[in-house]
Amino acid sequence: MASSHFDFLAAAARLAPIVYKTPLQLNLNLSKKYNCNVYLKREDLQVVRSYKLRGAYNMMSTMDAAVLSKGVVCASAGNHAQGFAYSCKRLQVKGVIFMPVITPNQKITQTKMHGEGWVEVILKGDTFDDCAHAAKEYTEAHDLTFIPPFDDLKIIEGQGTVGVEILEELPSFDFLFVPVGGGGLSAGVGTYLKSQDPSIFIVGVEPEGAPSMKTALEKGEPTTLESIDRFVDGAAVKRVGTLNFPLCKEVLDDMLLIPEGKVCTTILKLYSEDAIVAEPAGALSIAALDYYSDRIIGKNVVCVVSGSNNDIDRMQEIKERSLQYEGLKHYFLIRFAQRPGALKEFVNHVLGPGDDIIRFEYMQKHSKETGPALVGIELKNPDDYQVLLSNMKKFQVNYTEINKDADLFSYLI
Repeated sequence: MASSHFDFLAAAARLAPIVYKTPLQLNLNLSKKYNCNVYLKREDLQVVRSYKLRGAYNMMSTMDAAVLSKGVVCASAGNHAQGFAYSCKRLQVKGVIFMPVITPNQKITQTKMHGEGWVEVILKGDTFDDCAHAAKEYTEAHDLTFIPPFDDLKIIEGQGTVGVEILEELPSFDFLFVPVGGGGLSAGVGTYLKSQDPSIFIVGVEPEGAPSMKTALEKGEPTTLESIDRFVDGAAVKRVGTLNFPLCKEVLDDMLLIPEGKVCTTILKLYSEDAIVAEPAGALSIAALDYYSDRIIGKNVVCVVSGSNNDIDRMQEIKERSLQYEGLKHYFLIRFAQRPGALKEFVNHVLGPGDDIIRFEYMQKHSKETGPALVGIELKNPDDYQVLLSNMKKFQVNYTEINKDADLFSYLI
């Protein structure tokens, strides 16, 4: 599929009165760390705090007026819903947004705020797939138009305007790192940039727990994943777009998978070092820089920070995942010997000087008998972990490592 299918400059002109022209900022901390020039395209500062407005408005504003006036429908629990709602308000068209029943109230409130009375939110289904199915049924039953999150040429064209803005401010650069979910942003931005400068090396970045584009590229076609880790919710999809895939196959020079824990570490560093509040998908492109640290020395590098819709309620989980990824937090089931002083011995001799117990609770086995203890330990240095295990072996501590058992971890922690 060639770039002739798109008119990115016309889309940029169409969107100019609607979207913020977000800054392309040279980040001094990252530039120093990687010995290159790292520019951040700050779509987290967009009017709806993500790039998704671009595609939704571009598609809706180019629809036939009679068709648009009947109304539009979307399914989303996040950024697409907010971009859709804002577009409905600006175009003064009625919209219906389907969200899963489990959607946090903060996201529902935010979506309604952007719609200002032009949208109706319907909570349906326990999963996004159930929600999307209900939305499409509703669309057909009421003769409306469905606005997809990524699998449409006008959506792709709208997202591609991010690339138009990048080149306007930085006419020459070497690397682009872009997050990939369904493929709308990467297809649009990648197609535009390659049409202007084929030498730009474009790296797509996915969460390790949702490798839908990586899998599609390996198998040669979009493939539905059986299950995914939804933590990086802005980029966690089971199947990439049918229209997006051939474009991404053509323009992506590499495809990286980033562990969710590393994404969390990146989120925390961006916040503490640069006061940037990135959602998990928004941090993907920056998390990828470590994997290219040797290749980007002395180069001009652009990372798309795709969004900042991060619930404050998730911060504890983000810290938890980060510490585990860094090897600093570990959980054990410990069966302490039934003798006086066993716990004191553990604290005084098994734990190292920098180790800290951050969780301790006995698991009740029977009404009169104490079961094993659930013990969470935070280390100062990841190297201390092997010392801890050696000490437990030396003092004959009976333990089970919970971190290494996904089912046990999800049940107990």
